[in-house]
Amino acid sequence: MTKELKDFEDVQMWKGLKQLAKEIYEGFVSCNDYSFVDQIKRASVSSNVAEGAERGTSTEFARFLDIAKGSCGEVRSMLRLAGELDYLKEVDADKLAEDCIKISKQLGGFSKYLRNKSLALK
Repeated sequence: MTKELKDFEDVQMWKGLKQLAKEIYEGFVSCNDYSFVDQIKRASVSSNVAEGAERGTSTEFARFLDIAKGSCGEVRSMLRLAGELDYLKEVDADKLAEDCIKISKQLGGFSKYLRNKSLALK
């Protein structure tokens, strides 16, 4: 059975990643460590879910989901450091890191699904 993905905006992980990026942008507005902020922002806005969805094959999409999962891990690591350095309140850093864990699990699960099933991409 083949299912069809009409747009990357249909993918729940993309919505979660977009919300996470928004919260990171808002959370680091007053941080003066510009290289740190630049790196966490760039990692958080990784568009690998969108890029992979547009590739056309489930194998390529799965590969890009794996890359997005890696970026999510990078963001989570940086959030832990941000909490310890008082760039963010530790409770806020922990909440965002938990969001990263949730999204990372979704990315990994969907990647595994794509490798095992046929999904027609637009």
